[in-house]
Amino acid sequence: MTKDQTKSVVYCRVSSKSQETEGHGLESQEVRCREYAASKGYQVEAVFPDTITGGGDFMNRPGMVALLSYLDAQPDERYVVIFDDLKRFARDTEFHLKLRDAFRARGARIECLNFKFDDTPEGEFIETIMAAQGALERKQNGRQVAQKMKARMQGGYWIHTAPIGYKYETVKGRGKLLQTHEPIREAFEGFAAGRFETHAEVKRFFENTPDFPRNRRGEITFQRVTDILTHPVYTGHICSDTYGIDWLKGQHEALITLEVFDKVQARRKADAKAPTRKDVSQDFALRGFVACGDCDQPYTACWSKGKYKKYPYYLCDTKGCASYRKSVPRAKIEGEFAEIMRTLQPTEGLFKLARAMFKQAWDIRSAQADEALKSLKTHIRALDKQIEALLDRVVEASNPTVIRAYEGKIAKLERDKQVFGEKLQSSTANSKDRGGKFEDFIELSLKFLSSPWKIWESGNMSLRRTVLRLVFSERLTYCRNEGYRTPKTTLPFKALEAFQQGNVDMVRPRRLELPLRLRNSDLNAARLPIPPRPHVIR
Repeated sequence: MTKDQTKSVVYCRVSSKSQETEGHGLESQEVRCREYAASKGYQVEAVFPDTITGGGDFMNRPGMVALLSYLDAQPDERYVVIFDDLKRFARDTEFHLKLRDAFRARGARIECLNFKFDDTPEGEFIETIMAAQGALERKQNGRQVAQKMKARMQGGYWIHTAPIGYKYETVKGRGKLLQTHEPIREAFEGFAAGRFETHAEVKRFFENTPDFPRNRRGEITFQRVTDILTHPVYTGHICSDTYGIDWLKGQHEALITLEVFDKVQARRKADAKAPTRKDVSQDFALRGFVACGDCDQPYTACWSKGKYKKYPYYLCDTKGCASYRKSVPRAKIEGEFAEIMRTLQPTEGLFKLARAMFKQAWDIRSAQADEALKSLKTHIRALDKQIEALLDRVVEASNPTVIRAYEGKIAKLERDKQVFGEKLQSSTANSKDRGGKFEDFIELSLKFLSSPWKIWESGNMSLRRTVLRLVFSERLTYCRNEGYRTPKTTLPFKALEAFQQGNVDMVRPRRLELPLRLRNSDLNAARLPIPPRPHVIR
């Protein structure tokens, strides 16, 4: 560069990453600006690119901030700032004029390939009009994009980043559509059913899925779990406060039903539970499930260091408890638990009886399902009538407050209608598949009922926690000097226990009624076939 050559810098800008990667906008702008500089005899010292919208404060643009800093670092030099088009400079009238003043203050001259700057009053007027036109175009483009996005969402299409569990796939004639990708359904259904009691357990489930997306540190955060469990998109619906869309049926496949989603929200709003410990492992399978007999608080557990090795203990850590910091050997507390589990193994005769109970419960539920179909259709018709009546009132109302109240009520009824519609659809499908499916559905239940001890003995922590929840309705209570108190088991094991203890002696000539404790349960007074003559069940 000779002493007489003018120093210059180039500024390039595109509005988005896609323009940078797909349209080669920055590269083409730089080439044109360099050619312009060569034709003028300018020496280009540096190029400052930006990938950001031109609206708003120019100090929010990293490339522009770097350019101004470069000029500040060399206050004695007089640079020419070259850019491709006036729209690349700024697309906001106010900040366009401020940026012009910022360059004047630094002694820099600006030149544009498609516009000639003139410091005359007429030139400044034309420049202001051009800047205002750029601002108008930017706002019009923004409005048009927002309208298109709203229209697409109103059509049932999700337009934002694909939620975890979905990915975008291009469908002919429909554009990009969400398609299922990750095991989110199991997490929702497990939390709704109580298989996962806390967010921590859902988090661990995701962590055990190798392909589940992590953050930059390779972690799955609790916030991500919360975002998943509270996102309506998984129900197949679109919700957006920005566009005023509330529970609109979407075009994508639903991973869960509205009923499951509502159960998850209800369980999340229920009484808070203590966070699940990170160190629950194979070492102490009963930690958190066995409670102290003196204070009814869950036992904790630890390894105590002896002279030659460490020893495992359960202990109560509740201050003020009579058993505070008094430990119980793991072998003792888990050994006695093993004996309880073995007693739950039914005999062959009781197992056959259980099978008969399940069969009659299946038949009763089948009859109830048919009645439920009729009831659901009736409910949907009633909701339609209520919605029509409210719509008529909205048309007649003139008070904005009253109209909003009616609209809120209609939205609630529409959502209730969707819930009933999903139930009706599910019940109809189940009714078609019900015949001859008893063996398929009952197989796993009978397998668990026949040998819960074998499943526990497998040693798999996930299966063990599942066994605890399926077998026992409450925490087990353990007294240091007396052992376990009478455990409270779930309905199937409670029923088998009643028969095994001889609570039912003589059988009536024609049929056997289940005990009263079962009659009010899910079995709905199931009646079992018996031999034609009196017989004693043992």
